[in-house]
Amino acid sequence: MREIRLELLDDSHLDDVRDLVTDPDVLHYTRIPEPTPDDFAESWIAAYESARKDGTREGFAAITGDGEFIGIGLAPTIERTDQEIELGYIVPAWARGRGVASEILRSLTVWAFGDVGAMRAYLIIDVENRASERVAERCGYVREGVMRSIHLKQGRRVDAGLWSRLPSDADGAP
Repeated sequence: MREIRLELLDDSHLDDVRDLVTDPDVLHYTRIPEPTPDDFAESWIAAYESARKDGTREGFAAITGDGEFIGIGLAPTIERTDQEIELGYIVPAWARGRGVASEILRSLTVWAFGDVGAMRAYLIIDVENRASERVAERCGYVREGVMRSIHLKQGRRVDAGLWSRLPSDADGAP
């Protein structure tokens, strides 16, 4: 596993994000619309940059030690008053199965509890996405239960696990 760092997501990552949002597995398991609009990557990055200003969302590009884009880490919901944060990660197909998603989630978790001051971080994972559930487990997240038939996107409903982690949790500590 190579070293990975998170840097703020911006237009310099546009081509990589464009490629990422065309992956069939990414489209299946995420809230990215299908079909994906041609300007989706641009508008998505712009939305994260805008929300960065008021602290309600954050997006990061995951970059290897030699400067290669290897995925994204997201905080699509930051509730500063409630001290809760939703986290997510997306890794290109060619980088899956190598610990990349786990490293992104570990880094996001450290950021969430340290920089943001969250008292609870959570993940929403489609129950069919076993690989993502294994990432959550490796990073010390606990499956609280299954939310049945929640809206994912465009009228599509899924059963999704709600996974959480508290700063006091020891297993899988980042």
